[in-house]
Formats: sequence, structure tokens, C-alpha cells
Amino acid sequence: MKRTLDVIWAIIWLVLLAPLLLLIAIGVKCTSRGPVLHISDRMGSQNKAFRMYKFRTMRVGTPILPKDLLIDPDEHMTAVGGALRKLSLDELPQLINILKGEMSFVGPRPALYNQADLISLRTNKGIHELNPGLTGWAQVNGRDNLVVAAKVDHDEFYKNNKSLSLDLRIISRTFVEVVRTDRVAH
Repeated sequence: MKRTLDVIWAIIWLVLLAPLLLLIAIGVKCTSRGPVLHISDRMGSQNKAFRMYKFRTMRVGTPILPKDLLIDPDEHMTAVGGALRKLSLDELPQLINILKGEMSFVGPRPALYNQADLISLRTNKGIHELNPGLTGWAQVNGRDNLVVAAKVDHDEFYKNNKSLSLDLRIISRTFVEVVRTDRVAH
């Protein structure tokens, strides 16, 4: 049921957001050199790597690290990158990952391949069995302000309590979090 709903909603959102996606793509292309999309290797279900899509918000050549580990992340940000991240619009291409079955609307956010601590903790708690999500319980309970252990605790709560009603609650709270930009690392 969850997979069917993911596919239906991904198609609906891709159609509805097509004009916005095009405008963002033009904005990224016109304000910085390089590709429109940033494609990174992420860990999916069963710790299987997949290629995750995002609108590019960082300059070409930026080290592949979580933003909070960059020495001066603002130095690497493109002209439109800050706004895209603040409003989470850079995440919209992940609707394609949802269609491909690599992600779900709700689940733990996919780890970078080099986030060994996060991957290890998730594996020990069985969280790696879940499809990663566009949003998740950790995102609506602290987002970028959470340390790794706290993120994993939230991911474990989701794993142990996942249901359609919890997914709907997380999705509705996600819209509030997007507007409430004080918990996003810009």
C-alpha cells in the first residue's frame, strides 16, 4: 500500500510542480556553472547504494561532506543555493527517486556513503531495512539541529511505529518545518 501511494503521489506532485521545477532548473543553470542536478551516492534500504537527485546548491568542486562538516559552507553556496535549501526546494528531484522505488515519501533521510557513524548506528538498530524518505520523523523533530545519535533515535521510533497515520502526520508537519526555517542549516 505504501509503495502504491508513493508512486501515485510522486506522479501527482511531479505534474503539479513541473513549472516550478523548470524555473528552479533555469535559476540554477543561469547562476552557476555546472549541471542543474547534484547526484550523490546515498545509502538506501539494506545499505544498498543508490544515486540520489537534488537541485545543485553548492559550487562545482565542493567536497562531498555533510554541510555541517564544511569549514565555510557559505563559501561553497551558489547564488540560488541558500534559498533553495532554506525552503527545501533542492529536494524536489527526489520525487524521481521515489518513482524508481529507491526512496519513499517518509522514512529516515538517506545517509551519504561516507557517514559511517550514522550507517553503523542505523544498521545496529535495523533501520537500514527501511526505504529512506524525502522526509522523516527526525526532520520534524529537530531537522539539522540533531546530533547523529538523536537522529537515529527518531529513526528507530519511526521504524517501530510506522503506519499510514504516522506518515500523514509527518508529511503535514514537514510543511510546517519548511516554513519554519530556523532549524535548517543554510
